[in-house]
Amino acid sequence: MSDTQPTRVVIDQSTQEPLLPLRAPAETAPAGARIPKRILVLGATSGIAEACCRLWAERGDSLFLVARSPDKLAAVAADMTTRGASFVGSVVANLDDTAAHPELLAHAVNSLAGLDIAFLPLGILGDQALAERSFPHAEEILHTNFVAPVSLLTWLATYCAQRHAGTLAVVSSVAGDRGRKSNYVYGSSKAGLTAFVAGLRNRIDREGVRVITIKPGPVKTAMTEGMKGREKMADVEAVAAAIVKAIDAGQDTLYVPGIWRIIMAVIRAIPESLFKKLDL
Repeated sequence: MSDTQPTRVVIDQSTQEPLLPLRAPAETAPAGARIPKRILVLGATSGIAEACCRLWAERGDSLFLVARSPDKLAAVAADMTTRGASFVGSVVANLDDTAAHPELLAHAVNSLAGLDIAFLPLGILGDQALAERSFPHAEEILHTNFVAPVSLLTWLATYCAQRHAGTLAVVSSVAGDRGRKSNYVYGSSKAGLTAFVAGLRNRIDREGVRVITIKPGPVKTAMTEGMKGREKMADVEAVAAAIVKAIDAGQDTLYVPGIWRIIMAVIRAIPESLFKKLDL
């Protein structure tokens, strides 16, 4: 954590929603200097999140990291400090606990003295075969991948719309573009998230808030360890570089690697009469 204490944000105690920062780091930056971005990462120990955080830390951005594993989170936070992040804060939290989100997010915004980017890479792959016969497991996948992000985004969208600024970058998946027998529970959770994010973008883009849908194909991370065809999956560092670039550019939707835009367009175009006979 940096030696400089971040400026506090005024909190409306009646709603627990943060108001405008009293003073943001941008207002005190030397002329011509790059202003560090204030970035909240929800699900900071995922492979994609770590790779993105490394890039942000190396350019001196401020980071607030949230994840459920204390040991993993401590290691990631220490690494980001070493790599040059101007500020690193962290909280151990189970993001499935939606009731705790308002307090958690207010604390994160306070710690960062505002918010420029909220990055949401949280999610689980789950076990398709188990989910087919066990609703509790299917429910777990749907809650983590859809319900929890919706709770977080509802709060964050309100905060950013109040300020008429900010970027919400949400990791969905190409699996959400069409349900397939091999992963339709996971895919349906991501399809719901994609639709929610698209509607959110349509509502608050006019308020000056950028909302980005990130749709990775399979990536070489811990989540895909042991999966068939892993040797052909995308490199996580390349995926992270594309994500950071898209966020900086304010892009609406990112397929990464880009070839997945074409692949999924083809898959979506297959007639249902044929599609239901395929083993995909």
